[in-house]
Amino acid sequence: MGGAFVAAAVLARLGNRIGLPTIPLFILAGILLGPHTPGYVLVDDPHELEMLSALGLVLLLFYLGLEFHMEDLKAGGRKMALAGGLYLALNVGAGLGFGFALGWGTSEALVLAGVLGISSSAIVTKTLVDLGRLGNPETKPILGIIVVEDIFLALYLAALQPVLTGADEAGTALLQIAKAFAFLLVLGLAARFGTRVIGKLFATRDNELLVISFLGAAVLVAGVAEEFGVADAIGAFMVGLMLGNTASGDRIRELVHPLRDAFGAIFFFGFGLSIDPGDLPTVLVPVLLAVALTLVMNVLAGLCAARVYGFGPRPTANVATTLLARGEFALILATMAAAAGLDDRLAPFIAGYVLILAVLSPLITGQTSRIPASPSSPKEPPADAATQTSAVSAVSAASPASEGPTGTGDPPARPSYAEPPA
Repeated sequence: MGGAFVAAAVLARLGNRIGLPTIPLFILAGILLGPHTPGYVLVDDPHELEMLSALGLVLLLFYLGLEFHMEDLKAGGRKMALAGGLYLALNVGAGLGFGFALGWGTSEALVLAGVLGISSSAIVTKTLVDLGRLGNPETKPILGIIVVEDIFLALYLAALQPVLTGADEAGTALLQIAKAFAFLLVLGLAARFGTRVIGKLFATRDNELLVISFLGAAVLVAGVAEEFGVADAIGAFMVGLMLGNTASGDRIRELVHPLRDAFGAIFFFGFGLSIDPGDLPTVLVPVLLAVALTLVMNVLAGLCAARVYGFGPRPTANVATTLLARGEFALILATMAAAAGLDDRLAPFIAGYVLILAVLSPLITGQTSRIPASPSSPKEPPADAATQTSAVSAVSAASPASEGPTGTGDPPARPSYAEPPA
C-alpha cells in the first residue's frame, strides 16, 4: 500500500510539471507496477487492494453527494432528468446497437450497452475537482446526469443479473428491481424529509467524532445498498446528499478532502492493476470503433444539454468531454461477464476501451478552457481562470465547491464558511 501511494505520488508530480491530469497517471502507475507488465511487480493480485479501492470509490461519490444540494434538485429536477434521460438514450442505445453489430451474442450486447452507456462517476468527480470547476454553471447539470445514470445503473444491474445467471423467471428480475427501487426510495425520502433529524445526530464540535460518524455512515449505507442490489457508490452518494444539507455540511466537506484524495488515488491505482496491455491488440479495432462512437454520442449529448440549459460553446464542450470517461462500472460488468462465461473477448475489450477513455477524457476536458466564452452563455464565477488553473490543489482542498472556485493559490488561507459567498 505504501508503494502504491509513493508510485502514484511520484508519477503525479512528474505529470504536473508538464500539465498532465492525475487520473491517467495514477492508472499508469498501476499498470507499470502490476502483474501484467514486465519488470518489478509491486502487487501480484489486484484483489489485494480491492477493499481500499472500494473505499476510494465510496468517498469520491460521498463527496459528490455533499456538493449536490437538495435545492438544486428541487429547482432543476426536470431539466436534470431530461438531460440525463437524453444522455442515456443516446449512449446506451448506441452501445446496444454496437453490441449487436459485433455479433458476439445477445447477452454480450446487453453488457456492452452498459459499458458504452454509463460514465465513470469517480473520474468525472475527480476531473471536476482537479480542474477547479465545481462552481461552473455547467457542473450542476453534469452532476445531475451522473445522478440519473446512477439510478439507472441500480435498475440496470438488477435486470441484467438474472440474464447473466440464466434465471428463467421474469419474477426474479422484477423482484430484484423492486428491491433496488424500494431502497433508493427510502434513501430519497430520508434525504428529502429527514435532514433536520440527521443533522442533530451528526451535530458535534469534535472533528474526530464527526469524521468517524460520517465515514461510518457512508461506508455502512454503501454496504447495505449493495445487499439490496444497488451500487455501493449510489448509497454513499445519498448519504453525502443528506449530510451536505445539514449544519455540519461545510465542516464535513473540509474534513473529507484528504480521505477522498488519498483513497481516490488508490482506486485509480487499483484500476490500473487490473488492466493487461497484452490483451489489447486482439480487440484493438472494436475498441477504437467504440471510442469513436462514444465521442460522437457525447458531443450529441452535450448539444442536447446545451439546448435544455441554454449553454454556450464552452459549457457545452465541458459537458461533452467531462462525461466521456468510462471506468469502475465497466470493470464491474467485465467481472460479471467473466463469471457468467460470456465471450472471452469482452474482458480485454472493456479494459482497452476504459483505459483509452479514462486517459482521453481528463486530457480533452482540460483543453476546453481554450474555447472562447459566449456572451450569451451563463456567466461563470468571477474567479480568474489563470489563478484557478494554477491553484487547483488549493481550491480543491480549501474552498467549498458550493461557493465556486474562490481559491487564491495560497493553501494556508482558508475561506470562512460563515461569510456569504461572493
